[in-house]
Amino acid sequence: MRALLAPLLLILLLAPARAQQAEGAAPPYDTDMMHLAEVLGALHYLRPLCGASEGNRWRDEMQGLIEAEAPSDARRAQLVASFNRGYSSYAQVYRACTPSARLASARYLDEGAKLSRDIATRYGSN
Repeated sequence: MRALLAPLLLILLLAPARAQQAEGAAPPYDTDMMHLAEVLGALHYLRPLCGASEGNRWRDEMQGLIEAEAPSDARRAQLVASFNRGYSSYAQVYRACTPSARLASARYLDEGAKLSRDIATRYGSN
């Protein structure tokens, strides 16, 4: 299985960017991080639906990102809302694994990996 995230490493790489941002301002990678949270939520629903025996892997990945970043309460709520939006958007559509659910899951694995690499590459070396 492809590894999607190493959340603690990702956030540690982002620490320089976070240190330079103004107090209370959203980090420069905020949009990408919110989208990544949504992808993790979608994977948390889709992967088990299609037989992946990963337990709570995607929820745990999200929790790891939140813990490592230690966001403000408002930002934490936004990240959680993005995760939940990703989960519920697929829960409303798929009740069983279908070819399109498998395809969506595969695409989200790729997209999540790309997002995490891009965030670390763009913002981790500041």
